Amino acid sequence: MCPGVNDGAALEDTLAGILDRYSGLSSVGAVPLGLSRYSNEAEMRPHTLEEAERVLDTIGEWQGLFKKALGHRMVYAADEYYLLAGRDLPSARSYDGYPQHENGIGMARAFTEAFTRPASGGPGGVRHGFFASVDSAPAEGYRAPRLPSAPAGADSRPVTILTGTYGARVLAPLLASHPRRDVELRAVENQFFGGNIGVAGLLTGEDLARALESVPASSRCLVPDACLNEGRFLDGLTLADLPRPVEVVPTEGASLRLALDGTSFRPVCGS
Repeated sequence: MCPGVNDGAALEDTLAGILDRYSGLSSVGAVPLGLSRYSNEAEMRPHTLEEAERVLDTIGEWQGLFKKALGHRMVYAADEYYLLAGRDLPSARSYDGYPQHENGIGMARAFTEAFTRPASGGPGGVRHGFFASVDSAPAEGYRAPRLPSAPAGADSRPVTILTGTYGARVLAPLLASHPRRDVELRAVENQFFGGNIGVAGLLTGEDLARALESVPASSRCLVPDACLNEGRFLDGLTLADLPRPVEVVPTEGASLRLALDGTSFRPVCGS
C-alpha cells in the first residue's frame, strides 16, 4: 500500500517506479495519514483541500496509463481523499472488483451500492466494513468475530444513526433519498483519538456515550458493528456501559437499509 503523501510530484515519482521495482504487484492504495492527538511527529499534518485534489488528479492520470498498459487501473485513492476534496465517488466499475477494499478504498461506493439496491447483495468481492481499514483483520486478531443478527418485523419508532464523521458524510445523501423522514443522522466526533480520525471503526464507547446522552428517549439508536470487537469498544467499554440500549448493525449498506425498512432484519440489542 502506498504511504500517504502531501506532494503530488512525490506521488507521481512513487507510481512511476512501482512497476519497475515490483513487477508482480496487483494493486496499490494511496491513503492519507491518520493523525490522532497521540501523534508526536512535528512534520505530520492533515492534507489541505488543494493537496487532496492534486493527489486525485495524479492518481487519475496514472489510472489511465495503467488501464491501457495492464487492463486495470492498478492504483486507487482512499475514500477520504474524495471527501477531503469534495468530489463525487468513482463508479463501482472504476474499482475493478475492489482489490483494496480492506484498506478503506471503495468502501463508500460499495456501501452506497448495497444501500440503494439491498436485494442485489451489493458489489461482489467486497468485505463488510465501512471506513474501517482494520475491519478485515484475522479472526484471532483485533476485529472479528462479528455480532450475529436475527430476522424480525418492522419497528415504527424514530431512528437515530450514530457513526463517525466520515461515515456521516456518505450516509447523509443516502438517508435524504430514503422515504423515511424520521431518521436522524449524528456524526460522532472522535474525542478519544482526536486529530483527523473520523472512521466509524475507531469510535469508542466513551464518544458514543457522550453522543447518546442527547438522543430522544423515544428513538431507536443504531451503531455500526465495526467499532466493536466481541462486544467491546477500543477504550475497553462494552454495550452495557452505554447510557441507554443501542442496536448494533453490520456496517454495510444492505444491513442498514433493511434495519430502516424493517423487512427482514433486526440488529442485536445492547443494554
